[in-house]
Amino acid sequence: MENFEYIAPCHFGLESVLKREAAEIGGKIESVDDGRVVFSGNADLGAAANIRLRTAERVLLKVGEFRAATFDELYEGTKALPLEDFLPSDAKFWVAKASSVKSALFSPSDIQRIMKKAMADRLGAHYGLSWLPESGASYPFRVSLKKDIVTVGIDMSGASLHKRGYRVSPVIAPISETLAAALISLTPWRRGRILVDPFCGSGTFLIEAAMMAANIAPGLKREFTAESWDGIVPAGAFSRERAKAREAILPDAGEGTDLQGFDIDPGAVKHARDNARAAGVLPYIHFQQRDVRQLSHPKKYGFLITNPPYGERLEDRGQVRGLYETLGENFRKLDAWSMYVITAYPEAAEAIGVKPTKNRKIYNGMMKTYFYEYSGPKPPRMPRPAGGERGK
Repeated sequence: MENFEYIAPCHFGLESVLKREAAEIGGKIESVDDGRVVFSGNADLGAAANIRLRTAERVLLKVGEFRAATFDELYEGTKALPLEDFLPSDAKFWVAKASSVKSALFSPSDIQRIMKKAMADRLGAHYGLSWLPESGASYPFRVSLKKDIVTVGIDMSGASLHKRGYRVSPVIAPISETLAAALISLTPWRRGRILVDPFCGSGTFLIEAAMMAANIAPGLKREFTAESWDGIVPAGAFSRERAKAREAILPDAGEGTDLQGFDIDPGAVKHARDNARAAGVLPYIHFQQRDVRQLSHPKKYGFLITNPPYGERLEDRGQVRGLYETLGENFRKLDAWSMYVITAYPEAAEAIGVKPTKNRKIYNGMMKTYFYEYSGPKPPRMPRPAGGERGK
């Protein structure tokens, strides 16, 4: 079976997590760059990547790479790509997105227009058509320019992979599913250990943790653009990968798993329950309306992983500082616990009142945030669950 290269974008600062994931599903790592991992494998791996990767934003099938510092070079480089190896004569194709970093060409609309023309000229010449019908399956291209190197890929995913299909009842500014999964993977938490989110909002951290505990593939309940392609992805590849993913689900994941989510807003608690129910993990999670001042737990070696309010509005800053102070006070009362906090609140570490063990800079979309780690004593060693991945 033919091998391909795949490009998987991710949140800046979390490339190491995605690299590990890609290797775990059988990908050969080719390169790791800011915000993306390139790996190779057979055509079935593309289906597996879309269904099983928790931290990738999408999966692109790499078509080629070339240097272009002028629009003439961009046109010629695009026209030289073996597009007919990927696209049939009736393909509907366009450059859905173009980005440019430290490159001579920087206008996305011009890049998109010129590349579309070059693609049409190449395909028209190959298929002997003066007019391309574009009546078939969709092949959206995504292009990145970095230091004048143009990387071209076809988007296999369609909607971003953070759209798992379970967010039926959202709240304002929820953390994305892919980011939540990546942050959990940066911690030593895994199935069988205690996890509490005292600002649970729509429940994303806990739902992603429960899916990890049950080994539920994140893309199991959604569809992908590449499923309609003919000739690249083998017939039945997505069906086979879905069947494998279903067989891998652990039915006893709830045993010994202590996942708790609290929020002062009763509406948020309802939304979190609705989302967990849609994800199929509601039995694994206890949601409750509770103020952070009531944060407590009788057991040792638990984990707090949370995304507290940031206090974006100036009038909220005083109230938000009090939340972080309370969070820090109650964390110190917990016996041998660890805490992980993602926030853009600039005074978070000072207000928490505990020196973080580590501080990572993470970009949540265009917002610069910090992921503060407060490592407690290591929990007693647990037997690694059979069939589960790291963190599950």
